[in-house]
Amino acid sequence: MGIEQLLFSIPAVLFAISVHEFAHGMVAYRLGDPTAKYQGRLTLNPLAHMDPIGALMLLIFRFGWAKPVMVNPRYFADPRKGMIFVAIAGPLSNITLAWIFYLLFQFLPSLMPSFAVANTLAMFLVINLQLNLGLAAFNLLPLPPLDGSKVLAGMLPGRLSYQYEQLAQFGPILLILLLMTGSIQIILGPIRDFLFFVITGFGL
Repeated sequence: MGIEQLLFSIPAVLFAISVHEFAHGMVAYRLGDPTAKYQGRLTLNPLAHMDPIGALMLLIFRFGWAKPVMVNPRYFADPRKGMIFVAIAGPLSNITLAWIFYLLFQFLPSLMPSFAVANTLAMFLVINLQLNLGLAAFNLLPLPPLDGSKVLAGMLPGRLSYQYEQLAQFGPILLILLLMTGSIQIILGPIRDFLFFVITGFGL
């Protein structure tokens, strides 16, 4: 990674994780849970959301995580459905951002006064696109404690949901093994490709 890419990636990472966690907190708040508000998480200030290791992973490998927003589902009228909405809000916010950066990439560089400026802007937009897709794809994995696991747990029938949640303690271990062996990239590749296909379809 060149110095220019690194300089662009840092604010892109901070913005992506801030929007992701803000989305979790805001949806929970709208559903009646004030926990995120009391903890100062209803903000786009990256200092409130950043997990140093997760942010570094996102910076280097284009996938990562932020400090989770605490949620109390007892405030929700329907706790299972509420948790699904809160969990999916984070990845959806990053997919939306990726779509916006893709749309901007289609026309904004061509409006720049010089090739150098256009090329620099295009690089910045692509980096934001990649980081948001990576953050969304990683968090959609159905492995605890990632968002995808909460969505799956909420969609499974009661008994299966309970059994799945009993396996949650092994989720972080499996996640670490996937990260250490590099197998995570094999899994994330098709997810990122599919998400890119989705946003480019909407961008036509």
